[in-house]
Amino acid sequence: MNDRDLLETIRPLIGYDETGDDCAAFPLNKNSILVSSVDMLHESTDFPLGMTDYEIGWMSVAVSLSDVASCGAQPKQVLVAVGLDDPKRLYNIMRGSQDCAKAFGAMVSGGDIDSHSELTVVTTAFGIVSSDTYKRRSGASVGDQICVTGVPGRAQAALDGHVEFQKYLFMPVPQVHEGIRIAPLASAMMDVSDGLVLSLYDLVTASGVGASLYSSLFHPFDSSSYAQSCYLYGGGDFGLLFTLPPNVVVDGVDYTVIGTIVEGSSVSLDGKIVPRKGYAHSWE
Repeated sequence: MNDRDLLETIRPLIGYDETGDDCAAFPLNKNSILVSSVDMLHESTDFPLGMTDYEIGWMSVAVSLSDVASCGAQPKQVLVAVGLDDPKRLYNIMRGSQDCAKAFGAMVSGGDIDSHSELTVVTTAFGIVSSDTYKRRSGASVGDQICVTGVPGRAQAALDGHVEFQKYLFMPVPQVHEGIRIAPLASAMMDVSDGLVLSLYDLVTASGVGASLYSSLFHPFDSSSYAQSCYLYGGGDFGLLFTLPPNVVVDGVDYTVIGTIVEGSSVSLDGKIVPRKGYAHSWE
């Protein structure tokens, strides 16, 4: 069982709308929505060997800011709870956390400190978005363009030992500014932290459609089959996956059109259905 399977067991309890997106949403007034997202990271499963405590703090905040960005929201505040195996690590973890928050217009405004046998960091990010530009995973329609920011797969390549891509793994850059520009024009949006294909399956399932990808449109970090595999299935990237109506272009954002929304419920690559796989927490 993986985390998506486990989520399905509680969706009837919590609610389908409440468990269907990267962020929770709360209307502040008729014009604005408060969005929030929480993430829990553990040293053994989420922080690769070689990361500094500063980078751990940066990454921990970046993953939650990425969720906020996927809604088209501007991050405002971040709460950071740290379960410490060694109290001497706290200062640099918080220095990285605060620097990441500030870089994207937010601030660390509270949290919690506790002792733990394994370093564990829990971050909760809050952002504000206007009601008419707030984006969800649902909303994609047949004929829409499928788009992605950045180059998926570089974080996975770094995890596999390609040190030239290490910065993409250790200090991911949440696409906050890009999300704000994309949201007014997009029909659906989410981030790709769990891998492009797995994220696309999440998006098309929420939208009740299918997707066709075309490898000729990809821009992987090199032309090898390994790079394409990382591009499709590698986790740890924090680009945005979004759909645009036909012929709509987002100015001022570096993105790639990689396919088309179609009827159905599957994701295909060059006409062949691809498996629903990517990065997922699992329980044997």
